[in-house]
Amino acid sequence: MMEPLGRRVVAILVAGVIALVASGRASAFTRHDLVLHMDDGVDLGATLYEPNGDPPLQGFPAIVLLHGLGGSRQDVDFIAQRWADTFAVLSFDARGHGQSGGLVSVDGPREIADTRAVHDWLASRSEIDPHAIGAWGISLGGGAVLRSLVEGVPWTAVATVQTWSNLYSALAPQNLSKSGAIYGLLSSVPESRLDPSVKAIEQDALASRNLSVLRAWAAQRSSLSQLSRVTTPVYLFQGRRDFVFDLAQAKAAYRLLKGPKQLYIGDFGHGPSTFPGPDVARVVAEGESWFSRWLAHSPIPPGRYPINISPDPWGGQAHHFTKLPASRNVTVAFPGRDSFPGRGKGERTSGRLRTRVETFGSARIRVKAKLSGGWSRLVAVLTAKPRRGKTIVVSEGGVNTSGMSGSHTLTIRMIDDATLIPRGSTLTLTLASNSLAQDPNNLLYLDLPMPAGAKISLGPAQLVLPVLRKPISR
Repeated sequence: MMEPLGRRVVAILVAGVIALVASGRASAFTRHDLVLHMDDGVDLGATLYEPNGDPPLQGFPAIVLLHGLGGSRQDVDFIAQRWADTFAVLSFDARGHGQSGGLVSVDGPREIADTRAVHDWLASRSEIDPHAIGAWGISLGGGAVLRSLVEGVPWTAVATVQTWSNLYSALAPQNLSKSGAIYGLLSSVPESRLDPSVKAIEQDALASRNLSVLRAWAAQRSSLSQLSRVTTPVYLFQGRRDFVFDLAQAKAAYRLLKGPKQLYIGDFGHGPSTFPGPDVARVVAEGESWFSRWLAHSPIPPGRYPINISPDPWGGQAHHFTKLPASRNVTVAFPGRDSFPGRGKGERTSGRLRTRVETFGSARIRVKAKLSGGWSRLVAVLTAKPRRGKTIVVSEGGVNTSGMSGSHTLTIRMIDDATLIPRGSTLTLTLASNSLAQDPNNLLYLDLPMPAGAKISLGPAQLVLPVLRKPISR
């Protein structure tokens, strides 16, 4: 049996001293496995790492680590161990994950209440400085960090990695759900651990239906509309090529934040990227420096360049900017005409690019279309084929055309990413009802049913592609 301890916290199960050698330095800390008891009776598995030795007079500065959807606190062990010689670090299994009870509502009000309770429990400990508690979250965890911040959890400083600021615009841009991404995210959690609030909107989210309900559900889990009131120091880490939570999510947040802020655009992310990426050591070091400055009050001067962008491939050094780098537009015409039913596609290819370009921003496709028979969506996939090497999926996007018929000029805003397109590449634009039409392995927009009589006729298309004025990748 476990006995109660402190603020509704169950006793320490394991305590041990672990020696870790990282980046050429020896670190020693004590690890405590805990169970935290929430006010609704749900237990959360947690681990507390604390530096060896006596705490400073004001207590240890502390960081809470929040993992991603379908993961567990073990996913962030390597970060906890890297920082535990300076900070007390608390990681925990989110509700419905790992060793925690309860159900997953994807950063709903109950998870944000858990996040507040975890902060307050840590602040109540005698060895912790209650005025120096930060939060680091990835994906789902990053969404919880930002949402808890705008709901008043008094974090001293935060950092987020590959997450959203507006969940609706991230997963249903132009009212068309990234059905494959949504299916993949929800499939990472066993059906038995999904909250009824998630099950209630799951099918609508896949099929882009009942959009007002989806907007309200997503708004409760988003932070963007309230970030202009935030003065807490925030460091945003976002992936160059993340087709789930793209660069626009971090750029929009960065523009609104009123306090100290930094933005790192790196070689990691959700598909087609991975986390950790090749620049993970830099990401972890940047986070440690950020928290050292704001929590440990180390004499680290403010950076001259608040925006850092890693090249692809990663070569060990990021490029530094005082503001988001300037871009220019490359315009490409895709002449031709296509007409096809629900499972057909149109494909247009350009001439070769005369120079290398690096995308930075949301490309736009404009195409004249005639819709009939209940045609409900149009998806665009832009690919590049270098003279040598594999085809590159540059970006994707789609628009909901439910209720439309007859002739229209459609504009599709593509995912905002940073992708290098080598000189001499040709560009191919694939237009269809799903992304699998470009490649069966491209599952971002699924091949969902279309009415039997649905048909679309497409005229000439134009691509406006934002690219860096000066590419940073080679």
